[in-house]
Amino acid sequence: MEHAEWEPDPDPVASMLSVLDLAGSDARTNEDIFTGTSQSMPLGRIYGGQVLAQSIVAACRTLPDGRNVHSMHGYFLRPGDSAKGLTFSVDRIHDGRSFSTRRTQAFQDGVPIFSMIASFQDEDPGIEHQTPMPTGVPGPDELPDVESHLQGLHPMSKRLFTDRPVDLRHVPSPIYLTVEGERMPSQAVWMKVRRPIPDSPDIHRAALAYLSDLTIQESILRAHGVPWATRGLKVASLDHAMWWHRFGRVDEWMLYVQESPSARGGRGLATGRVYSHDGVLMASVAQEIMVRVPEGAGDGA
Repeated sequence: MEHAEWEPDPDPVASMLSVLDLAGSDARTNEDIFTGTSQSMPLGRIYGGQVLAQSIVAACRTLPDGRNVHSMHGYFLRPGDSAKGLTFSVDRIHDGRSFSTRRTQAFQDGVPIFSMIASFQDEDPGIEHQTPMPTGVPGPDELPDVESHLQGLHPMSKRLFTDRPVDLRHVPSPIYLTVEGERMPSQAVWMKVRRPIPDSPDIHRAALAYLSDLTIQESILRAHGVPWATRGLKVASLDHAMWWHRFGRVDEWMLYVQESPSARGGRGLATGRVYSHDGVLMASVAQEIMVRVPEGAGDGA
């Protein structure tokens, strides 16, 4: 793995918050164009969750006060270059009495790399239920941190996993180097931002989108015994959908329950549910990926 051009971020949480602080217009202007930067990435490719979160922040800047994102559907069109800036264009598609709809496109070098439609709603009472959080899942304090699973890895490679703004604890274990245990299309991951962040609900919702793109692909790989370290493995996100159900803080432990209902034709579908530590269903997620596994890797499926 080549690292010559990349230096790990000394404060990845501050870096995440910085890229979510877009420059540009606001709801009082008619020019809904915003600009942003990217976090430095080891392979030079923008992390998809970053563009998701930035697109949501851009759309939020054009909304009436008190109207919160409840769903988004986006397509990753081209890989982005983390060394270059981004431009976000927001279209105000609809503003109703309770709902608003926005289209955000992210551009680099004049071409779109990501396109999203999102819906926003005023807080409104109504009927309520939720799927309960799974029982019997070990708590985050019962699980080893990520560094304990990276023994023998080159120190710089190890920092690809440890120098992130999020703390991750896998159930049953990560699939970075090997896939341990039963080959099954499901897993759970405890996650949280490594230190407290500002109280703004919009920032927490955008940061949850940022985190939602981490690990969700792994239920597909786990089903076939394919670790991330597999030589020649190619994985790319094709689309991403998310529904925010209830507010929760991302700097407190959340359980991300993930499963894959299908993989076929070089594509795999993964779904997830995000729960607060006390069992409140915060969000649901779905993502389809392109996945190309070298012949002979994993179980050969």
